[in-house]
Amino acid sequence: MANVSTLRFGAQTDEVTSLLRIVNMVRLGDAVTRPEIGRVTGLGRGVVAQRVDRAVEMGFLEDAEYAPSSGGRAPRTLRFRTERGRIVVCALGGLHIHVGVTDLDGAILAEAHRAWDIARGPEETLATATAMVDELLAAGDGTPVWALVVGLPGPVDFETGRPVAPPIMPGWNGYDVRTAFEQRYDAPVWVDNDVNLLAAGERARRRDESIDLIYCKVGTGIGAGLVSHGRLHRGANGAAGDMGHVRVPGAEQVCRCGKTGCLEAVAGGWALVRDARAAIDGGATGALADAVAAGTELTPEHVARAAERGDPLAISLVQAAARQVGEAVAALVNMFNPGVIVVGGAVASTGELFLAEIRQRVYELSLPLATRDLDIRTSESDSSAPVRGGVDLALEQLFEVSLPRWFAEGRPTVAAVHGASVRLLP
Repeated sequence: MANVSTLRFGAQTDEVTSLLRIVNMVRLGDAVTRPEIGRVTGLGRGVVAQRVDRAVEMGFLEDAEYAPSSGGRAPRTLRFRTERGRIVVCALGGLHIHVGVTDLDGAILAEAHRAWDIARGPEETLATATAMVDELLAAGDGTPVWALVVGLPGPVDFETGRPVAPPIMPGWNGYDVRTAFEQRYDAPVWVDNDVNLLAAGERARRRDESIDLIYCKVGTGIGAGLVSHGRLHRGANGAAGDMGHVRVPGAEQVCRCGKTGCLEAVAGGWALVRDARAAIDGGATGALADAVAAGTELTPEHVARAAERGDPLAISLVQAAARQVGEAVAALVNMFNPGVIVVGGAVASTGELFLAEIRQRVYELSLPLATRDLDIRTSESDSSAPVRGGVDLALEQLFEVSLPRWFAEGRPTVAAVHGASVRLLP
């Protein structure tokens, strides 16, 4: 774009500020006609027309159908052009890879899922994940990727996109995940803990800008995503919510992180599998024992399904895990005072069997004021939840955090989003 001036980030003209606001209002549906935009912003009719024309010229907005008439000439609605870009989400779990492609409104266009062991290392894992993404994009219409979000099952420094000493990810410490994806797809990338993606998805589901929420995932490992007044709370270095490595008093099990007595080593999915095998070796009978005898390699999902079907061993393991998780959640409730707790993950998929124990411990151990309006529930059964959460995170970063940096480019670029300058409109 010719005649574009470059200023340090933070400097914006009134024209740019109002233009950004108008694009976002239309995108979110807060104001979708020119008269509505004028009423909300206080801008005059001529200024609104000029700003809208500029947004249309740049390709962000376009005229759509006519709105209902209120007595005079029916106004033309505007729509945000969600088809201009694609968002890619790559959710890596301890034992799976889940990728999805959406439009700029978060509508899922394609997704794929496969079993995978994250311990196979970053090079092999990312090669597999990008091959899955490439296949989805190749089946599309060639629309450019505007953003990617990568979820990892371990602590992540959100500012750099690098995992930090992840207990179940050998070889991943300090690996530059963000740059690997940016170089391949030439689009800005955000890397976060996988539970934060799930928490973002729950935030989007409720559409409550001031919500205080905890998403507690009990799968192979244990973690929590925190939403404070509608914003993901990552802490100073991205470690907020890592409850899986809180010490359980009296516990002596060795955790995968190398420490002793972590919650994950007592109540995580891999711990339940370990304890189930030990009980079966000691003579326990039932559905789980029969599965092992038939050569089945137990997983947390096997334990959860067996508990749902009434297997006594599985039920006892799941309930004991829920009590320990409930004590840790109670501590979070006293400190964080959320309005909603959502419990998800493979172990928590047993539903009320797991949730009842958590509720009991939370209400027993938390302050009455902290639980007065507390809603504790299991997550909805949605296999696309990581993709939906990743898209919500991407839209937040693109249109609420970094929009002034890349708007003049017409689409987000790596240099504009992660750089230190902002280009203003001519």
